[in-house]
Amino acid sequence: MASATTVCPHCGGTGWRIHEKGGLSGAERCDCFKVQRAERLVEASGIPANYTKASFENFVLVHPDKQQESRLVDGFKAAYDFAERFPHRSEKPGLLFVGPTGAGKTHLAVAVMRRLMQKGFETLFFGYQELLENLKSSYDPAYGAALRESYQRALECEILVLDDLGAYRVTDWVLDTVTHLITVRCNERRPVIATTNLIESRADLGRRTASGETDTRYLLGERIGERARSRLMEMCTVIRMHGVSDYRERPSTR
Repeated sequence: MASATTVCPHCGGTGWRIHEKGGLSGAERCDCFKVQRAERLVEASGIPANYTKASFENFVLVHPDKQQESRLVDGFKAAYDFAERFPHRSEKPGLLFVGPTGAGKTHLAVAVMRRLMQKGFETLFFGYQELLENLKSSYDPAYGAALRESYQRALECEILVLDDLGAYRVTDWVLDTVTHLITVRCNERRPVIATTNLIESRADLGRRTASGETDTRYLLGERIGERARSRLMEMCTVIRMHGVSDYRERPSTR
């Protein structure tokens, strides 16, 4: 396709390349069309300003602690392989990044987004808290329509990225809303890529209160509802980045 100042030499600005084989003519999308579509998708993706440059190429894998470096490398490889193979019919269509604040979960989620948009997939980023606040505010007639549309886009987009899943005060309304969102997307096999610093299952819960009882405040199922957690696990491959220190506090290797 043509820009305002240049015309693609391969397609003449049409977005289609004509080719002939065996005396027959055919057409295929020109690379310039794919590039411009990817640029439009990025502009509409909602990636936060802090992460507009996040990519696989600038994700720093070096860490002074070799055990933590190994976890970073494993997380990077899993995310990169997912993005390169997507779409894949034989695997779970989504990702769940689990780990502490500052481990690099959001950076990798955005890096996956960027690769999928290069492939032409519509991918939208929402902070979990932002999405719920927008929906709650939509009940106010002064703001309603536009904010409800935001939630509808989260329901219907090809690929949804939910950052900081579970980081919101739990109410029945929150549980119902999140369960609806994840169930609809799971039923329609629309991928979710999520990040969370919560613990994904009771089997992994190692934190205890002073009384010796399991502290369920850190369980993902307690914050988004067990039904939503179950559906999320059904559709997502889990990438665990436990034990990785906050990059903001690491030595200057980052």
